[in-house]
Amino acid sequence: MSNSTRDQQLQQIALEHLFIATLETRSSDSLDFHDVSVWAIKTALLAAFEAGRNAAANHSQTQAKK
Repeated sequence: MSNSTRDQQLQQIALEHLFIATLETRSSDSLDFHDVSVWAIKTALLAAFEAGRNAAANHSQTQAKK
């Protein structure tokens, strides 16, 4: 998986689960720090974990075909 693909997946997870529009540093406390519920953090972490598992499975399948 490329860094670009990984970053896009992380951005999508942040938006869907944490309601954070961007993961880019904007040098402003009001834009860079967020109040987030623990259940939102949990669902975001689970989504990231599943994305990693899927990427590993896809990588394994690709390697097996070579």
